[in-house]
Amino acid sequence: MKIFLIILFILCLNSAAQNKPNIIFIFTDDHAQRAISAYPDSLNKTPNIDRLAQEGMLFQNSFVTNSICGPSRAVILTGKHSHMNGFRKNDDKFDGGQRNFPKLLQAAGYQTAIIGKWHLKSNPQGFNHWDILPGQGHYYNPDFINAQGKYNEKGYVSDVITDKTINWIEANKEKPFMVMMQHKAPHREWMPNLKYLNKYDDVTFPEPTNLFDDYETRGKAARKQDMNIDKTMRLTGDLKVWELDTKKGHLWKYNIGRMSAGEKKIWDAAYSPKNKKFLDAKLTDKELIRWKYQRYIKDYLRCIDSVDESVGRILDYLQESKLADNTIIYYGSDQGFYLGEHGWFDKRFMYEESMRTPLLIKWPGITKPGATCSKLVQNLDYAQTMLEMAGVSAPSDMQGKSLVPLLKEENPAWRESLYYHYYEGEHSWHKVAAHYGIRTERYKLIHFHTHDEWELYDLQNDPNEMSNVYQNPEYKELTENLKKQLKNLQKSYQVKGQ
Repeated sequence: MKIFLIILFILCLNSAAQNKPNIIFIFTDDHAQRAISAYPDSLNKTPNIDRLAQEGMLFQNSFVTNSICGPSRAVILTGKHSHMNGFRKNDDKFDGGQRNFPKLLQAAGYQTAIIGKWHLKSNPQGFNHWDILPGQGHYYNPDFINAQGKYNEKGYVSDVITDKTINWIEANKEKPFMVMMQHKAPHREWMPNLKYLNKYDDVTFPEPTNLFDDYETRGKAARKQDMNIDKTMRLTGDLKVWELDTKKGHLWKYNIGRMSAGEKKIWDAAYSPKNKKFLDAKLTDKELIRWKYQRYIKDYLRCIDSVDESVGRILDYLQESKLADNTIIYYGSDQGFYLGEHGWFDKRFMYEESMRTPLLIKWPGITKPGATCSKLVQNLDYAQTMLEMAGVSAPSDMQGKSLVPLLKEENPAWRESLYYHYYEGEHSWHKVAAHYGIRTERYKLIHFHTHDEWELYDLQNDPNEMSNVYQNPEYKELTENLKKQLKNLQKSYQVKGQ
C-alpha cells in the first residue's frame, strides 16, 4: 500500500508538471513597432510575427522603463526598475546573485535556458543552459560563450540562434521549459542575411514627415544629441560603402572580416553596383540624407526579415512536435528605435519611437485569438506575468503588474501612468542628456534634469511630439498636476535622487 501511494504521488507530480505551460520568450534588439505589419503604419511585412497577433494578443501601448539595451534586460529579469536592480547604464555589471524570474521558475520545476544576446557583462544565473553572444555579438559567423568557454559558430546569427533554441527545446521538451531566445538583430550595424541583400532594391520607403526636424520647440537635449542620420550615421560601417573606408582594419569590426570568401563574394556582388551608383551621383545636403535614410531603412528591415523567418520556424516546430497547445510565446524588443523620425536613429529618449516597444503574446486556450489590449504596460511587468502563468507567486519586491488579467480580458483596474528614467547622459554614446518623466494615456512630461529643462507633449493633438507646450499657459494646471503624479510615482518606486 505504501509503495502504491508513493507511485501515485510521483505520478501526480509528473502530471502537474506536464500541465504547466512552456514559455518561449522571443526577444529582439531595437525593433520598432513600425517594423511589424501587425501594428499600424508599418513599413514592412512580417507574416510570422503577425501570426502571434492573429493567434494571441497584440499590446497597442507597450513601453519600456529605460530605453537602452542592458538596463531593459535587467528590468525584465528582475521585475524592478533600473535604480532597484542596480543596472542603470550599459557600462554597469549586472548583479546575477539577485533574485530573478528564471531562478523562481527553476525552483518550481522548470528547465530554463537563454540563447543569444545577453549584454549584461556578468554570466547568466538562473538558467540550466546558457549560450550567449559576447557583448553585442556579430552577424556573420558569430562567437558564443557558454559554461565551457568561448567558441565560434558558422552561419548567420539569427539562423544560428534559432537552430540552437530548437535543438535545446527538442532535448528538454519532456519537462516544462522556459527559454529566452534573444536575437542580435536588428541592432546596428544592420548586416542582413545573404539571401536578403537585394530585397527592397526596387522600393522607395516613405520618409517620416519629421525627417528634417529642426527641434524648434525642444530644449538642449534634442539639439545636442549625436544620433542624426545626417551627421552621425557612417557611410562606411553603418551604410556599407566600404569603398570610402581607407582603414581596412575596420572591416573586421563591421563583420565583413568575419565572412568567408564565398560570403564576401555574394556581399560584394550585391552592394558594389549600388555603391558605385551612389558614389557617381555625388549627392549633397538633403539628397544625401535621403539616400542615407533609404540605405539604412532597407538594411534594417532586411535584418528583421531573418527574425520573422526565425519566428516562423519556431511556430512550425511547435506544431510539428505537438508542443504548440501548451506553449506560451512572447514577442518583444528591449526598446523601440528611431526609423528616421526627428532625423534620428538609435533610442534612449523618452519620445514615443524609442519608449514604445512591440509586445505580442500567444497563450493557447487562454487568450482569445486576434485580441488587442490598449492598457499601458511596461517591460517591468514581464517577470510577474511569466511567474503567474507558471503558477508561481511573485516576490513582493517586484514592481510590475502581471498581465495575466489583461490576457484573460478581465478588464481589471489598471495603472494610469508610467515612469521612465534614462541615466547614461551626454558623456555616453549619442550624447543624450539624462532625463526622467511620466507618461499618461494622453500626456507626457519629461524633465531633463541636468539642464533643468522640462518638456510637455499632448499626444492626442501632437502624436509626433513636435510641439513642446510646457510654457503654454493653457497647460499650466495640467503641468502642476502631472508633476505631483510624477513625484508620487517616484515615491512608489523608491526613486532616491536622480
